[in-house]
Amino acid sequence: MGEITIRDVKTILTAPEGINLVVVKIETSEPGLYGLGCATFTQRYLTVANAVEHYLKPFLIGKDPQRIEDIWQTAMVSSYWRNGPVLNNALSGVDMALWDIKGKRAGMPLYELLGGKCREAAAVYRHADGRDEREVEENARSFMEQGVRYVRCQLGGYGGRGQTIRSPAGALPGAYYDPDAYARSVPRLFDHLRASIGFEIELLHDVHERVPPIEAVRLAKQLEPYRLFFLEDPLSPEQLDGFAAIRGQSATPIAMGELFTHPREWTPLISGSLIDFIRVHISAIGGLTPARKLAALGEAFGVRTAWHGPGDVSPVGHAANLHLDLCVPNFGVQEWYGFSDRIREVFPGCPELRDGYAYPNDKPGLGVDIDEALAAQYPCVNRLPDWTLARLPDGTSARP
Repeated sequence: MGEITIRDVKTILTAPEGINLVVVKIETSEPGLYGLGCATFTQRYLTVANAVEHYLKPFLIGKDPQRIEDIWQTAMVSSYWRNGPVLNNALSGVDMALWDIKGKRAGMPLYELLGGKCREAAAVYRHADGRDEREVEENARSFMEQGVRYVRCQLGGYGGRGQTIRSPAGALPGAYYDPDAYARSVPRLFDHLRASIGFEIELLHDVHERVPPIEAVRLAKQLEPYRLFFLEDPLSPEQLDGFAAIRGQSATPIAMGELFTHPREWTPLISGSLIDFIRVHISAIGGLTPARKLAALGEAFGVRTAWHGPGDVSPVGHAANLHLDLCVPNFGVQEWYGFSDRIREVFPGCPELRDGYAYPNDKPGLGVDIDEALAAQYPCVNRLPDWTLARLPDGTSARP
């Protein structure tokens, strides 16, 4: 193969399921050779697209796409200020696309380039919610019947629902919840679930930062008898010191990292053995290049991976998660949103879920393509999210 260069860089914005997705496409000087990467920061998708178009594109045109590490390092410091979610997502789109190109040039699925399989497929967890304990149980059983062995159980969404909220006159609009009522409801939920479906299924729960640090300690202790696979995001990234208190008083496994964007957030938690699972949004930390290194850091300290995998990760991003899942020895579990027929049409080559395991295809690179004409039929809509405007009963702003 001769020398190739980056010929063009563009963003593709699409929302086949009403969730704004950002995909970066890098075209090379070799006809027909291109790569795709996920840059989805759905709440600020236009800002990411602008960063790619006006800053990374002129930085990349003419460069050698084979030099992934050098491009990642130089692009990361090109703005001088770094390690924020907007620029990290923009960089991730580029980084994943370059790895996709690398796999296509080699004629290999990406997991082969990353060292080969440690397992044939990745165990996934699904999300069971409900208005009461019985509905959560029914939804969990439905996943179990599909072969899913890990289920994240929530009662009425993050922070709970159906609570009696008494706010002062003139309280501002927001997504109100009562953290005390929520915290009391969680042990009751898992008491019901273990009594009804037993201990042969792994159960998880996401606190989503909805309680103060001392309540997170108490909740982790109360949940010990129910043997959770993990308790997710008990504290916000601004409260990292609180993990020592949780670890010192509870044996409930802890997963953390959905909102992390900076290495100094995850490094002390991993090196201090304060968490059991790292579950960053891979595009928010800058793509596959830093995620590989993060997985290796976790391996050194016995921390397993559980990459963020909701609907606001494109199928390209889900494929990136999965390729890492297959080849890192310290894989734990993969969050799985599930692909509709519509999104499969827009993104040919989506990974497949069978009997609780996710399988990539064996196409070179990430294995996922995009039908740009079809993607254009599902335009993104720029609106501010409501759920992030969390408030306590008295109207005080809270972490989402």
